[in-house]
Amino acid sequence: MASNEECFFEGVEKLLEIWFTTSDQAAGKSNGADLRKIPRNQLESLLKIVRCEIISSVRNDHVDAYVLSESSMFVSKRRFILKTCGSTTPLLCLERLLLLVEQYAGFNDVEDIFYSRKNYKRPELQVSPHSDFNQEVALLDTMFPEGAAYCLGAVNRDCWFLYTLNPLPQTPAAVLPPGVQTEADQTLEILMTDLDPEIMCIFTKEECLNAAEATKKSGIDKIIPNMMIDDYLFEPYGYSMNGVSKTTNQDNPPGSYMTIHITPESEFSYVSFETNVPSGSYRETIGKVLDVFNPGKFTITVFANQASQARELPKELHFQSKIGDWNRREMQVCHFKNYDLTYLFYSKFPS
Repeated sequence: MASNEECFFEGVEKLLEIWFTTSDQAAGKSNGADLRKIPRNQLESLLKIVRCEIISSVRNDHVDAYVLSESSMFVSKRRFILKTCGSTTPLLCLERLLLLVEQYAGFNDVEDIFYSRKNYKRPELQVSPHSDFNQEVALLDTMFPEGAAYCLGAVNRDCWFLYTLNPLPQTPAAVLPPGVQTEADQTLEILMTDLDPEIMCIFTKEECLNAAEATKKSGIDKIIPNMMIDDYLFEPYGYSMNGVSKTTNQDNPPGSYMTIHITPESEFSYVSFETNVPSGSYRETIGKVLDVFNPGKFTITVFANQASQARELPKELHFQSKIGDWNRREMQVCHFKNYDLTYLFYSKFPS
């Protein structure tokens, strides 16, 4: 009989997002820098450090989306996103990534970085430095002198860790590169646990023949319409999908994406949903996600800059103490260098 350690899989992801810039951009010039110039074989080599590999990909004119053996990677002109589950080691690839970005993509500076994750179910199974947030912070601090670390939520129950750049204000105020002030950006993430067992059965080879069947049967294809979907159903269970906006779609800007990852085993079920589709209110999207997965508990995080439609979202969420059967247990709002962050935790349970 397999041990609990052999059967267990950590669905909780480590999410690394980095925005790059150049001195030319800060001066209002363009030098043709683009992260998508990094060759595919170099990305594959980078992922070996992380302990995962590319399974499939889909792209439009603005973003390349990769389904990985453990979650996803997105590469656009200035933004690199790596989201990995299991016992992967994304922070160990940072040094190599920065070299590739300078060598192939033409960027020479990090404009912003976000590293985040929910608390693990089995932290002792992680590989250093990822078994402890303090170790992760120590590594990041060696590379980013203006980094700051945070924990949101109840540290003795469900919580969420974040590392980002949060430098002291300069006098006179620093002039940001043009893209920072005018480029609207926002990210909605929903992290769900204690999922409905009947729904989780959809994401097994016993219930569905392939990923396309699971996508349609679950209703995932209806959450955000007009997406080119790249999905994968693992053997014997587990599911990942990326979606990028169709270039002819007027509702979702061309750089929009969505991604979902599912660990369906009942003892440690976990689902993550993420999108950067702009909206002044994510109430409909959140409702669709909850209808599809019916979690017992979930965490919502929303990042939005001042150019985003979602910049006023904290005011709406402040009055949303209940969503359907779920009661809000936590709400925190933080203001960072370029973004405001809203963190919420909801549960069907009394505590």
